[in-house]
Amino acid sequence: MRREAGPHGRLHVPSRRSLVLLASLAAILLAAWSAGRVAERWALADLRRTAQAALGLQVGALRAEMQKQASLPLALAADPEIAAAAAATSGDPSSRPLLDRVNRRLAQVAEATGSAVIYVIRPDGITVAASNAGTSGSFLGRDYAFRPYFRQAMQDGVGSQFALGTVSGRAGLYLSRRIGTAGGVVVVKIEFAAVEAAWRRAGDGVFVADGRGIVLVASDPAWHLATLRQIDETERSRIREAREFGDSPLPAMPLYPIAGTTDLVRVGQGGQPARAALLLDAPIPGTGWRLFTLTPLGHAVERERAQAWIIAALVTGFACLGLSALAGRGRRNRERLAQASAQRDILEARVGERTRELTDANRMLRLEMEERRRAEAERERLGRELAQAGRLAALGQFAASMAHEINQPLAAIRSYADNAAILVRRGRTDEAEENAFAIGRLTDRIGGLTRQLKGFARRSSGRREPVVLAEILHNGLELVAARAAAAGIPLTVQTGPAGLRVLGDGPRLEQVVVNLLQNALDAVAGQPPGHGSPAGPRVDLRVDLHASAEAPDRVRVEVRDNGPGMPEAVRAQVFDAFFTTKSDGLGLGLAIARGIVEDCGGSLTVLDDPAGGTIFRMVLAKVLAKVRDPEEGLDRQTILEQQESLGQKAGRAAGPAEATT
Repeated sequence: MRREAGPHGRLHVPSRRSLVLLASLAAILLAAWSAGRVAERWALADLRRTAQAALGLQVGALRAEMQKQASLPLALAADPEIAAAAAATSGDPSSRPLLDRVNRRLAQVAEATGSAVIYVIRPDGITVAASNAGTSGSFLGRDYAFRPYFRQAMQDGVGSQFALGTVSGRAGLYLSRRIGTAGGVVVVKIEFAAVEAAWRRAGDGVFVADGRGIVLVASDPAWHLATLRQIDETERSRIREAREFGDSPLPAMPLYPIAGTTDLVRVGQGGQPARAALLLDAPIPGTGWRLFTLTPLGHAVERERAQAWIIAALVTGFACLGLSALAGRGRRNRERLAQASAQRDILEARVGERTRELTDANRMLRLEMEERRRAEAERERLGRELAQAGRLAALGQFAASMAHEINQPLAAIRSYADNAAILVRRGRTDEAEENAFAIGRLTDRIGGLTRQLKGFARRSSGRREPVVLAEILHNGLELVAARAAAAGIPLTVQTGPAGLRVLGDGPRLEQVVVNLLQNALDAVAGQPPGHGSPAGPRVDLRVDLHASAEAPDRVRVEVRDNGPGMPEAVRAQVFDAFFTTKSDGLGLGLAIARGIVEDCGGSLTVLDDPAGGTIFRMVLAKVLAKVRDPEEGLDRQTILEQQESLGQKAGRAAGPAEATT
């Protein structure tokens, strides 16, 4: 319970009466809400039972109406006079008396049975007799060979179809029957106008849909030929070809399910607000149709809910008042006696509790700070170990390249030494001296390669300092040039100006360059000539001084290949630790490479090359002012020499026409 100090130092406790009032109000609201939900469920359950019973009656009434008409085609097909009419020729004068009698009989039968129209069709599809003969909408002479009900009757003996009349334009159910041995078909059309009128008078929404979900009969004329589900274009074409529903667009039925329910929907009616209704359905036996009823919820559910709210609120309110009166009397007496002591105890307890909380919080803060320092140190140590492990794992791949690079100078040294010995024996000391100088140059070459390998294998310094970008690229290319040359893969190199320096750790950035070049060589390895470009597989190393207009102090190094490219899903996780697409890979190379670049203040990303292949882009901080490093002793001439050496190394791996500086 919260206490606040007043103007005279007193502690004011919030009124218990207010708390009781709030609790009582909450209890009343909760009880009213719960009672309303229960009453709503009861009302809906009762409404469902009533609607289910009405649904059964509607199905029975419609089924009886259809059965009353279903036997009529069978009886007419067995009539000899109708069979004779089906075999007669409409243009034959001798057949006219027979056809006139049949027309009068069909009109009498249609009036007696309530059928919309009855007509007889010859085997060729031409109508020869009809109950509406002599009217403006007479069927006589019309060709109905295209109707499915005619084709079904001619093939199977019986047929049915619900469709719009091509003459009257009114929808109805066509029942057809083949006429014995004479051939031809007798058709009875049933219209449901009386049934729909009865449904409208009842006030409930009722409609019938076929197996495709198309509404055929409905209490609301606006629902005619609406669809309960999407009709695909193939079915629509078939409907248009059979002229079942004329030019009707078959719109969607304006039913909108209410979330969280299975049989409650909102029924749209033009521009009026949608009304809630209970949707039930049942099959019509003997057909592929289903009858649906929409029972409006109306005010029945709202009335039951409101009554439940009122009753629950009154009962809960009286109960709360009684309990509050009984509890208040004893509580006031006890509070009057213990108020002063309780206030003192509460204040002391709060002071002690607050002191303990501050002490505990201070101790936990110190522990968290210490734990954070240990975790940070451990993270840095593990990062260094992981980078070192990646470099050592790559040494196995570099060994083959280094062996290739060293074997050639060793063979040359052996040849020069043998020649020098022969020249000395012959007294040709000048030529022997030249061989000795050549042996010295080759020895320096081998020493440079081994120094590069040892520099790659040693642990990183962890420093971020200006380093010559050309030297980093030169050292990285030396480790992969032999492999590229052995595989016949050209390396195209485009470097920046001489003396360009970036901020970072030189050996670690060399590891990144080697890793990216190795991955690019793996991506294009094994591809036939002509893949990706007319020149076949290739790898490009480019330096761009203008990484972006917003960051002029950045330099961009890109490694491009024209391999098969990388799917979007792979690019999204290619820098994750232990993710690899190689059967013998560890999945650490790119994760370590990104960590190294980020430690150097840069970024490493992968892009899809529009020309085909993959681009790995490394962005580093550029050292704007030239700084002379007294330890390295690098000046412009040295950097130019290194850059020239870098271009020559790339040229040996790519061929005379591929190296560009």
